[in-house]
Amino acid sequence: MSDLDRPAILDAATAPFARPSVRTADPTGESSRRVRCADRAPLAVPTGLVVTMTLAALLAGCMVGPDYVRPKVDTPAQYRFQFREVQETANTRWWRGFNDPVLDDLISQALAHNWNVKIAAANVEAAAGVLSQARAPLFPQLTYNGVGERARVSEDTATTIPGSFANPADNFQVLAGASWEIDLWGRIRRQTEAARANLLATEEARRGVILSLVGTVASGYLQLRGLDSQLALSKQTQAAYGESLRLFEAQFKYGQVSEMTVAQAKSQYETASAQIPLLERKIAQTENGIGVLLGRNPGPIPRGLPVETLVAPAVPAGVPSDLLARRPDILEAEQQLIAANARIGAARALYFPTISLTGALGTNSAQLANLFSGPANTWSFAGTLAGPIFTAGAVSGQVAQAVALQQAALNNYQRVIVGAFADVSNALVGREKLTAEVTTQQRLVQALSDYARLARLQFTGGYVPYSTVLQADQELFPAELNLAATRAANLIALVSIYQAMGGGWVDEAAREAPAPVRGKGPFAPAIPRAPGVAAPPAGAGSGVAGAAP
Repeated sequence: MSDLDRPAILDAATAPFARPSVRTADPTGESSRRVRCADRAPLAVPTGLVVTMTLAALLAGCMVGPDYVRPKVDTPAQYRFQFREVQETANTRWWRGFNDPVLDDLISQALAHNWNVKIAAANVEAAAGVLSQARAPLFPQLTYNGVGERARVSEDTATTIPGSFANPADNFQVLAGASWEIDLWGRIRRQTEAARANLLATEEARRGVILSLVGTVASGYLQLRGLDSQLALSKQTQAAYGESLRLFEAQFKYGQVSEMTVAQAKSQYETASAQIPLLERKIAQTENGIGVLLGRNPGPIPRGLPVETLVAPAVPAGVPSDLLARRPDILEAEQQLIAANARIGAARALYFPTISLTGALGTNSAQLANLFSGPANTWSFAGTLAGPIFTAGAVSGQVAQAVALQQAALNNYQRVIVGAFADVSNALVGREKLTAEVTTQQRLVQALSDYARLARLQFTGGYVPYSTVLQADQELFPAELNLAATRAANLIALVSIYQAMGGGWVDEAAREAPAPVRGKGPFAPAIPRAPGVAAPPAGAGSGVAGAAP
């Protein structure tokens, strides 16, 4: 199932009652046609219960309430910031483009064991159960009942008990019942439509969890490698400053340098030393965060390629209109709007009467031995009609609530779309400017390296005091740290682009994650899933530890 046809999943259970309708779009996302009914063809009318059932099937073509029409969206022709070199990588496992097997393995572990992914899969299964429950009244409900009773009636009352009446008396009864509410105005079908949209929204929420998980693990790993680079640089600098400090202390012992020079060298050493515990704390916290994402206790994380040698994947191609079908949060918001739209019809249907058919067939006897004999047979069938006359605003209040919630869902849909456009623009400008910043930082580090080298040469020759060397080193060391951090941030910005754009890569990742499964029974609704993802056996569970069989 692709992103484009995901909202078009049909429910086979309601197909016999579906009728085509003409829908006119309006700015609110509703249809201007409030009630839709099937065209009725002439037919020969049979008698009895068959007549009632036939009329019920025909009348079931009516549905109160607006039909959903996708609202118009003001989509820009292009993003504010554009890259000249892009590739069609939005449907691929882009994280493999870093060419780091350790990162690939971490993402696979996270997809397989992350708790939020398992919770999201269970939520989809729960939403499927709600859909099954919502559409069940579309079908006749069959029940059974058995009674075995012995009772005595008080004789000390105003009512005279006939002498032929046994007291106490036995009563045995076995009944099979059937009931069916004719969905004349589409209330049940609107509720089913809302439940189906809620199922699809929950599935999109699961895909959103997967999108966020992959991006967070990749960003965390890149940040970790950036911190590793800064830590290695700090230890290297500390060691170099330590050698200088020991040299100056020896020279001071023999009167070759002043105490001020020793103090300046010591300040250099302590400056580098102070960075080490700070970076080690950040590294440990980042490792703990990644460990939680992997679904395990906090601990050390394996390392792969250094941040300096990681290969950056290509920037994915795409236009703003693609986001409407790529981003899980947009698709989720649209399904929530569809559900809210359907609930308007379900609420408006409460203004109209309901028609129900009931029937019972069984046996009833005072003696257990005669329970299944001919005279003990009993049966009944009836039709009921009930509707509101005065409800003191109960129905109109439900309609007003449904309309308001539909407007809220519509505004949320528009808000999510605008936010998605902003996310992509922010990610693109971040990548563009960070790439330029890396280049600038590299030139700065090279210039400061030359400055520090020349300052040491002049100090050794006796032309400048050691404060000149100190000043050069004080500028070089932070610049080197900033370069390592900026390299990592530049790669993380590329991850943010893939997160902001979404796409088929989410379905690629979903193949490695626990998938929700279809419940047991012929009426269990199908679970929507990504193309190529095999459905687990019915009732097999979502892979969550402790899940009920």
